[in-house]
Amino acid sequence: MTHACGPTVGDLGELGLLQRLFRYCPSDVVGDDAAVIALPPGQRLVVTTDMLVDGVHFSDRTTAPADVGWRAAAANLSDLAAMGATPLGLTVALSLPQSCPVAWVEQLYQGMAACLDQWGGQVIGGDLCRSDRISLSITALGQIAPNQVFYRHTAQPGQVIVATGFHGLSRAGLELLLAPERGAGLTDSHRQRWIQAHRRPIPRLDVVAHLRALQPDFAQPIAAMDSSDGLANAVLHLCQSSGVGAVLDADRLPLDPALVDWVGLETARHWCLYGGEDFELVLCLPEAQAQALHHRLGPETMMLGYTTSDPAVRLHFSPTDPPAASYTADAGSLLDLSFNQGFQHF
Repeated sequence: MTHACGPTVGDLGELGLLQRLFRYCPSDVVGDDAAVIALPPGQRLVVTTDMLVDGVHFSDRTTAPADVGWRAAAANLSDLAAMGATPLGLTVALSLPQSCPVAWVEQLYQGMAACLDQWGGQVIGGDLCRSDRISLSITALGQIAPNQVFYRHTAQPGQVIVATGFHGLSRAGLELLLAPERGAGLTDSHRQRWIQAHRRPIPRLDVVAHLRALQPDFAQPIAAMDSSDGLANAVLHLCQSSGVGAVLDADRLPLDPALVDWVGLETARHWCLYGGEDFELVLCLPEAQAQALHHRLGPETMMLGYTTSDPAVRLHFSPTDPPAASYTADAGSLLDLSFNQGFQHF
């Protein structure tokens, strides 16, 4: 972590640092041993927790402290979006070295506040402790009516698999941050858009609003998951949880044409499927509902394939576009997708 001028966490002490951080929290909620949150009648509480560790999820080389804060908040809001929930607030457990500049911590909270101001919720509490390495553990709270929850286990055979947004852009942004010389031939627009996709991902709560508007017209529940660990990972989890399989069409993967031009089709497909940290939504919907969502959002959604009663999860290649040599596929050009190529902590 880059050191900056000004006081450190050790200089201020715990109470002094807390007083600075309280400005990012609602004054009528923080200050006691716990926050008290009221839920409207008929609503349920949705809870999710996510951890970010310096050197694993972020570093000074690629991410400014305000961007770390945005990404930390966005990751949790994305989990709420995947459940169909409306954000209420989040708590932040933060471990810091004594040498950490106070300015770094304040910028972290400024990034979180900026994300929450745009997408909903407030910082309503947390904890501080001393550590050799910076880490954040965020618990986000949301609310939802019981009959409107999106689960992973409700997909049924014959449904359409839909993904929001291009995938692989966060991985492209990371590549540009780690090896800037690789982007020499790119337009500034593409370079900045992909870096922004990595540093400041968008939790797709906007899509939830459209799904909620469509939901009363369809009897089947919505199965959903976010794609923070990769598109393939999300499809595999949805299928495994629901006891179904899937066939995805390689020609319909949500690829940015500019990304294909930059790194080639094979790499773009791999980043799309396994790059991770895109924070989009992957949905299993009846075809009519998928078409209605596509009509509302246009190119923001891509119908990738369909669920099957056969539990295998495969990627189908057209006869004119066989899988690359690095793929292992059967004679029918069906590639079995795997968890092994996506991000795994252990």
